[in-house]
Amino acid sequence: MSMASVFLVLSLAIVMAGSVSSSKFDELFQPSWSLDHFTYEGETLKMKLDNYSGAGFSSKSKYMFGKVTIQIKLVEGDSAGTVTAFYMSSDGPNHNEFDFEFLGNTSGEPYLVQTNVYVNGVGNREQRLNLWFDPTKDFHSYSILWNQRQVVFLVDETPVRAHSNLEDKGVPFPKDQPMGVYSSIWNADDWATQGGLVKTDWAHAPFIASYTGFDIDACECPPTASPADNARRCGSAEKRYWWDGPTLAELSLHQSHQLLWVRANHMVYDYCSDSARFPVTPVECLHHRH
Repeated sequence: MSMASVFLVLSLAIVMAGSVSSSKFDELFQPSWSLDHFTYEGETLKMKLDNYSGAGFSSKSKYMFGKVTIQIKLVEGDSAGTVTAFYMSSDGPNHNEFDFEFLGNTSGEPYLVQTNVYVNGVGNREQRLNLWFDPTKDFHSYSILWNQRQVVFLVDETPVRAHSNLEDKGVPFPKDQPMGVYSSIWNADDWATQGGLVKTDWAHAPFIASYTGFDIDACECPPTASPADNARRCGSAEKRYWWDGPTLAELSLHQSHQLLWVRANHMVYDYCSDSARFPVTPVECLHHRH
């Protein structure tokens, strides 16, 4: 083999190793509870819920702005009462949080996806939708894009929610707290399925959620860094990250059309329309196309 061929093979090996390693669970994440409820099959991680415990994992680092994606195959069959969550959250009582919660179903019913946004410890911004595919049959990608202008929830790169920065309208926006990335599966049959009417049937346990394609492309915040350091590193104009580009300050026209389609065909609950809970429409509901 010529030196040129050797170099090419080595180069390809390095490229392939780089692309594979970025998706490896143990580079980015660690189990946070119930280690005996984890199994690894190559690049796939499985977490189970049984009548002893659920399980969860967390990122090894915290981040401020960027994009986080995980491919998930949800619990098959009768998953009523179970919740599988994928979310970002900061620490403390005034935390910020971006949630995907997948609410289990009785067989034949659609899985519901609940999203929520907490800012300074305040949530109550739930939206629920069903999906345009069966999320238990194959892996699908779920992403959170977060920059200084918006937070976008994406399913297979289709936006299902966009939460805009409306600080100019007096609405707080999450932009100054580093966030970890988390996932968990647990029993929530007091509320998850039909408002808690349908309970978990433990005869169908264990309930298994499968994960692959772990990807975090975000600004990492060292644990010792001060808020000012993090703001300078991740939020200032000194270093322009791809997610700060002008095209990502709002949804593109195509994405706006996709979101309108999702809302028209798949949304089943929007807090903005819930006048019983919110007699006065929340300010952000008057302004954003979310």
